[in-house]
Order: sequence, then C-alpha cells, then structure tokens
Amino acid sequence: MDQHIVVVGAGLVGLSTAWHLQKRGAKVTVIDREGPAAGSSWGNAGWLSPALTVPLAEPSVLRFGLKSLVDDDSPLYMPLRPDSTLIRFGLGFARRSTLRTWNATMQHYLPLSERALEAFDEIGADLDEGTTEAPIWAAFRSEADAADLLREFDLIEKSGTDLRWEMVGGDAVRAARPVLSDEVNVGVRIDGQRFINPGRYCDALAKAVTDGGGELIIDEVEGIRKVAKGVSVACSSASVHADHVVIATGAWLPRLAREHKVRVPLVAGRGYSFRVDVDAEQVPGPFYLPGQRVACTPLDGGLRVAGTMEFRPVDAPLDEARVDALVRSVESLIDADLSVRHDTWVGGRPVTVDGLPLVGPTRTAGVWVAGGHGMWGVTLGPLTGRLIAEWMLEGRVDPALRPLDPLR
Repeated sequence: MDQHIVVVGAGLVGLSTAWHLQKRGAKVTVIDREGPAAGSSWGNAGWLSPALTVPLAEPSVLRFGLKSLVDDDSPLYMPLRPDSTLIRFGLGFARRSTLRTWNATMQHYLPLSERALEAFDEIGADLDEGTTEAPIWAAFRSEADAADLLREFDLIEKSGTDLRWEMVGGDAVRAARPVLSDEVNVGVRIDGQRFINPGRYCDALAKAVTDGGGELIIDEVEGIRKVAKGVSVACSSASVHADHVVIATGAWLPRLAREHKVRVPLVAGRGYSFRVDVDAEQVPGPFYLPGQRVACTPLDGGLRVAGTMEFRPVDAPLDEARVDALVRSVESLIDADLSVRHDTWVGGRPVTVDGLPLVGPTRTAGVWVAGGHGMWGVTLGPLTGRLIAEWMLEGRVDPALRPLDPLR
C-alpha cells in the first residue's frame, strides 16, 4: 500500500518535497493555513544563485548588526528592545560570526549549491512555469565600494565554489541594466545564475502536485502527535492521519517542531519588497546593490526591489519605516519612480543560529522537518525536497544531509 505523507507548508520547500514524494509513489496531502507561497516564498527576489549561497554569519555582517542598534536605516536591523528569544539568538549568532566558522559552514553548503540548478531542471520538466538564465549584475558607485564584495568572492572561490565573474566599467553595467542611474560607475557580472517569479513558480508546482493526485488543504495545523499507526495532524477543522508528516513551515517551524525535540534556535529574518513600474527593456535581468544589500528582479511587468534583514517576531505587522529606509537606500541608484509602489510585502526568512538548514527526522517517529534555509530556501528548495524524499521512501541518506540534522 502506498504511504500517505502530509506536508505542512506550501512554500517552495514544502511543495518541492510533496512533488518528489509523489513521484516516488506516496499519497501526498499538503496543508497550509493560507495556500501556496503565502510566506517568504512569495515576496523574495526569486534568485537561483548557487554561487552566492553563503552563510549569513561572518564578521562583516556582525558589524552591520552592531550598526543596526543605532541606525534605523541599516540593512540588518534589530529593534532596540527585542524579546528574549531574539536576544539569545543574537548572542549565539555573534559567537559564530567568525571566518573559521564561516569556512566550515561553507563546506556544508557546497555539496548542496553544486546540485541546486540540476534539481530545478528535474522539477521543471513537469511545470508550466520555468526558470530564466541570466547573469546577476552587481552595481557600485566606485571601485572602493566593491571591495567588500570582492573580498567575499575571494572567500567563496577558496571554498571550492564555481564562481564566474568579471568586473566592468559603469558604461557596461548601465548598458546591461539600463534602469541603473548615472551614479553607477562600476559593475561586476556574475555568470551562471538564474531567476524565477517565485509566486508563479509555487502556483505551478502546487498545480503539478494536485494534478498528480495530491490534495491541498487550506487550514491551520495546531499540533502533530504520534499515534498507534502513524501520526495524527490536528487542524483547526479536523485531523488528518498519515504514515509520516514533514514540517516545512519556514519561519513558523519552531511552533510545531519544538515539541518533537527540534531545539536549534530559529528566528524570522524578515525581508521587505515592493514592485515599481519600469519598461521591460530597462531590466532584462536581475541586479544587486551590495552596499545597500538590495536585490532587484524583473517581475510582473515591473521591477521587484527586495532587501533588509529585520529580526522581529514573524507575525509582527509590516513596518512602513523599513520600507521608507529601503527606498532611501536605493533611490539615487535606480532610475525609476519609487514613490509609486505595488505589492509592498514583508515576510520572514527562517534563519537558524548556526546558518544551516534543518532537514531530516525528529525525535518523534514519523515526524520530519525541512526548513531553516535562511535566504536560500528558493535556491535550495527543490534539492531539499528530493533529498528528503529519497531518505523517507528509499532509505538513502545523502551525505550532504548529515550536517543538517535537526536534532544537532
């Protein structure tokens, strides 16, 4: 008899997991309180950037964090009065913000990033929505402003990552991304990357799952418990019985996973985005403003501007002051009307204290987790789904998953 597996969470990680489980013969039910891509899988920049998949914790980010205590416009922001959970997380994050820890964590990311695009190709054969190949252009006012990115590139290359890039002058970068203003005088082209429309991609993936016989239930999961034969998933309206359950709820993961002994600290690193109107020829592909930590992507007939890492409770309301800060940081570099904005959004990226995802079984038999990817849930979502499905249904534990043990 086919196994019945419930996946809680209809973001890119959860839907990819459901798709791979289904392809291996499982009966799949996906449960989400709002529907596909309701969390951080919707409003992100949609980059598939394995070459830039790096740990968040490192000395320069820590400096940004200290600055955020006195600068409300800082790209990395923590309010002056965070709650006790954020204080404990911040102290643990600071301890790990060393080059030695960054290098060690990078080696755990490497076998994942190397296969990330291949995993998109596997799923893509079944979808109406695809990926777009395009270099990512980084833009700067001066060569001096590019120094931090080039230092990071040196570390990335030393880790063994396939990173292909070239530095060019302002004329070349503005010709490649005409929406950039005359203040941009230096550019770096990063080759071998792709992007997606994340909302549309998740919708297409959800359709592929339901077309394949899977069920999508819109409901709030209140708890998960082991029963005599399998697990019981308690929702607000009813309970669903299954052989296994995968918790893939992003920044909300601790609410369900903690009782199953998943104790790695995880908080919401909230990102903001909005869309502005631009002509299509002005933005033929994505670009990055590293000094402002802002990623921009052509989406839905305009330009999506995405940035900030705000450590607040995941359910906190959107802070218009953070949107204003995002606008101020880029308005002199982007030749567009940023005062007319659409789809203003905030969403919580699931950031673990040690920078590694949580993928694998919990202490409770039949209960698994897949989450905690931080900024890399889009890039690594399909591969995560494949690896956890292989483990659950075929008993194959990929070595890349061992450092991601949710019980570590």
